[in-house]
Amino acid sequence: MIIRKAEEKDIPRIIELLGQVLQIHADIRPDIFIPGTTKYTADELTELLKNEKNPIYVAANEADICVGYAFCQLREQPFSNNMVPFKSLFIDDLCVDQQARGQHIGERLFEHVKNEAKQKGCYEVTLNVWTGNISAEKFYEKMGMKTKEKQMEYIL
Repeated sequence: MIIRKAEEKDIPRIIELLGQVLQIHADIRPDIFIPGTTKYTADELTELLKNEKNPIYVAANEADICVGYAFCQLREQPFSNNMVPFKSLFIDDLCVDQQARGQHIGERLFEHVKNEAKQKGCYEVTLNVWTGNISAEKFYEKMGMKTKEKQMEYIL
């Protein structure tokens, strides 16, 4: 198993994995997510691969087939005048193929992201988890993450 930057050859597998994540989200929030869709198209992924500020890392098996990914975004704080300036690596999406779970691939991806964040001079690694995605919450807590803030909603 190796962790590397995503390449164009990975796009079909990434789209499959995006579908797996979408289904989890659609099961949790059918009022927001559309089953059978993905967050990005192949064309959008091709463009994303060119963006150095938004790296995509993949876990590739011995046959060099993508079995997991981490979409990241390098963000610069502050959002306002009252915050200390710092860099953050935001995990926009992390997925391990449901057939490959339990093999510590997610842990390896997360550790890779942490190391990349350190190399880029980041203060932190952040992400969002949908309420109801218990397995994801437990995984990130196991990785040492703590709740920083909560986003709340009032559905009209």
